[in-house]
Amino acid sequence: MPYGGALNNPHLLHSQPCFSVKSSELELLRSKIDDIDREVTRLLNDRVRASVEIGRIKNKQGLDPYDPAREEEVFLKLEKLNEGGLLEAETLRTIYREVISSSIALQKDLRIGFLGPEATFTHQAAIKNFGSSLSYKPLSDIPDVFSEVECSECDYGVVPVENSTEGAVNRSLDLLVDTELTIIAQVYLKIEHCLLSTSPLDEIQQVSSKDQALAQCGEWLRRNLPSARLENATSTAEAVRTAKGSSGTAAIAGALAGRLYDVPCLAEGIQDRKDNLTRFLVVGRNPLARRKNIEYKTSLVLSLTDKVSALQEGLRPFSDRGINLCKIESRPSRLKPWDYYFFVDFLGHRDDETASEAIAELEKVCPFVKCLGSYPNTSS
Repeated sequence: MPYGGALNNPHLLHSQPCFSVKSSELELLRSKIDDIDREVTRLLNDRVRASVEIGRIKNKQGLDPYDPAREEEVFLKLEKLNEGGLLEAETLRTIYREVISSSIALQKDLRIGFLGPEATFTHQAAIKNFGSSLSYKPLSDIPDVFSEVECSECDYGVVPVENSTEGAVNRSLDLLVDTELTIIAQVYLKIEHCLLSTSPLDEIQQVSSKDQALAQCGEWLRRNLPSARLENATSTAEAVRTAKGSSGTAAIAGALAGRLYDVPCLAEGIQDRKDNLTRFLVVGRNPLARRKNIEYKTSLVLSLTDKVSALQEGLRPFSDRGINLCKIESRPSRLKPWDYYFFVDFLGHRDDETASEAIAELEKVCPFVKCLGSYPNTSS
């Protein structure tokens, strides 16, 4: 269009002022956002400075910088402040998780051990719980996680303990009994499995993954790869690393592991249940003190005498006091044939009056009772 053409076009003449108004409104909104960002940044730095000062006081008193109960208190407060807001509670929790993570990192360089290598579901659960600012140490097996925390090579450890489809992770349960570590937090992670391989689907002869992951995808494997040989791996991510260099081999793992190790995804969402969740535990050397207004869960393990109605007798201290049991599971004690431990989760802190009374009564009638930890009963 030649210069001045707009003057000869009534439609363009009419549209120009409208464009100018919209552009001006857009710039005003952007300027408003810039002002808000400036203020938010200032306030976040003020918050971090206050947190660092708290960390200095904690250090003098010999207290741990990481306090999941206090964090849960903060998250619940934020949910109340956010009532009627546009942000979802989970989104706000994710944002503040990183703010808190940065604050803790400035107080102390915490090291978190997890079942590695990188990009396992346990790694993802650890980051979900602690944020991305802390140091992480991948370990080759679950016993290594416990060992590293026990000898203070790591400050905390993250291990899987049960899956909604396949049940308990027995090695974690056994080590909770055998070590002096205590549970201080729990993390739930939605698990979505992918089939990853450098070979096409019709050439897959072997599928490798963690035993729990193979079981969680059993129906899909029977339908789609009925002749494939199934191989246990120490972790889902390790299976991906192996599959990368092996023709005809596939791995079951999360999409993140496929991206990290550059292994193509042949199929996604192959788990048998779409509501597939895994519960992870955070273990540490020191138990959590009780805080008001926080809902707790307590895990303990006990053994029973070999007699009629022993289980009923073992559970009576809870029922008599109206304590809500949310899990009970048996596991061979490995001390002698047909001897079992019973793992019990109940709602409440072990220092609650009714809970402490129930535990004291259990200790009178059970050969073995051990409290594994009281921790915030979070569902995220």
